[in-house]
Amino acid sequence: MVNKLFGFLWSYFRKLDKKLFFAVVLLGTISVLLLYSMGINELRGDLYQTQALTVVMGAGAALFISALDYKKFSKLWFLYMPAAIALNMLTFTSLGFQPHDNVDDKAWIDLGVTTLQPSEFLKIAFILSFAFHLYKLGDNINKLPHLILLGIHAAVPMGIVFMQGDDGTLVIFILITLSMLFAAGLSWKIIIPALIVMPAVFYAAWEFVLKPHQKGRFQVLYTPVEERDAYLEQLAYQQDRGLLALGSGKVFGNGLFGADYVYVPEAQNDFIFTYVGQCFGFVGCVILIALLGYVCFKTIADSRIAKDDLGKYICVGVWALIFFHCLLNLGMVFYVTPVIGVWLPFLSQGGTAMLAAFFGIGLVMSTYSHSEKTYRMFYEYE
Repeated sequence: MVNKLFGFLWSYFRKLDKKLFFAVVLLGTISVLLLYSMGINELRGDLYQTQALTVVMGAGAALFISALDYKKFSKLWFLYMPAAIALNMLTFTSLGFQPHDNVDDKAWIDLGVTTLQPSEFLKIAFILSFAFHLYKLGDNINKLPHLILLGIHAAVPMGIVFMQGDDGTLVIFILITLSMLFAAGLSWKIIIPALIVMPAVFYAAWEFVLKPHQKGRFQVLYTPVEERDAYLEQLAYQQDRGLLALGSGKVFGNGLFGADYVYVPEAQNDFIFTYVGQCFGFVGCVILIALLGYVCFKTIADSRIAKDDLGKYICVGVWALIFFHCLLNLGMVFYVTPVIGVWLPFLSQGGTAMLAAFFGIGLVMSTYSHSEKTYRMFYEYE
């Protein structure tokens, strides 16, 4: 009995994607350290305790998910997808709430002892179910009836987050969907006409869909400081403070404790990278971006060793989740994209987001553990 257990554990450890797991745990540890620093420096409360708990829980969940065969539980879409949708529908009941008065999205659930952002779990459920949908279609993806069904599949979660008013999550859903469709072989005969009509779609959205404050988020990106009115100046405040905080760290940063830190609104959440700049400077920022880049690279590399297209699509979906969160979040910090409330994976404070990110990594690790071929940079072999 003991020998069998030892054999199982050794086989599991041998197949585990240890490099990817170590990288995301390291990022989670850095997040806890940053939040602890904020608490010691009286910038925020004791947020690090909850963050540490979710990192431990997320890491454990990732290890558990990696031991399961992704192909088997992906077939249970009729269980996890309705559950994720139902959880999100609770945001439209008395349990739903807005975390701050200055935001217009009601995407959280108040459970009394804690809060929950169910759309984060919906992302993972969507990636898994959409990957299974694409896998079942195979080469029939470009047929019109199937494209319509795929569109409906994606439109359901997008419609929910749109009604919640969560712009950032809506954009992430769109980018995940497009990435997975492209990976599944969406025809250029469809892609090129879609690209041609995109300017008209953007114009219509600007004129008839976007609200004044949403337009203002874009306008502050290209309006010179001396030409801003009071409203744009207010909208630009967070990004202005973020740039000031980044620059204050100079080359090597001011350290984690005892310095004169620049205040940035929501520095523990969407703008946590500005605190990285203050503490660790330019060098620390480069190292952290490199670590995030490695996680993205390893995730997409694992898609190449998946034993089937289902595993490939799951990896691409998780890659899109992490990569576009990083891209949009850093874009907000560096003043090149509008502020739309997108967290930085494995670093921003938020238990739901942290757990969801680890769930996604667990799915990628599952495809790695259950792959039947080994991939190298320029060749594959059985």
